[in-house]
Amino acid sequence: MKAIHSKSAVAIALLAAAAVSMTACTRPKPSFDTKPAPKGAAPSTRPDTGIGQSTVPGGAAQVAPGSLQDFTVNVGDRVFFDYDSYEIRADAQPILEAQSQWLRRYPAVRVRIEGNADERGTREYNLALGARRANAVRDFLVGRGVTSDRISTISYGKERPIDTGPSEEAHAKNRNAHTDIVSGAR
Repeated sequence: MKAIHSKSAVAIALLAAAAVSMTACTRPKPSFDTKPAPKGAAPSTRPDTGIGQSTVPGGAAQVAPGSLQDFTVNVGDRVFFDYDSYEIRADAQPILEAQSQWLRRYPAVRVRIEGNADERGTREYNLALGARRANAVRDFLVGRGVTSDRISTISYGKERPIDTGPSEEAHAKNRNAHTDIVSGAR
């Protein structure tokens, strides 16, 4: 009888631990539009952390030039691709042009281009597609005067989706290349 009680207690403890660990892993889905930004604006995919902000008299927040937030808010850190393509889209070119200008203005900054794909296709195929997307962005930036030694690339394939939904809208968000500042920002 004592063995049955201890087995039940262990089973209940394991179930409770599993429930707690599953709850800890859930994250809210980010929501943003993948459509081109209006002229002069860039989409932001990072939460407002206050990093890189300074407060000016009157309480208004201002983004510090050369900061991660400056890059994300004023330039844009993500471009999107069509299905099964690594060709730079027309709506991505102004964002990448702005990235190249910003990177030339701040020569100490180093970036990593992260290529991503949607969930369709095999893991291997999507890793290769993500690499081609990251390399296409790198080549664009290098072609605009950013030295290649400041840019690294990585492919996450379908392993890091922005939106885990099964819709075409979710797939479109996941077909992207993200420019991540790894060092040198203010």
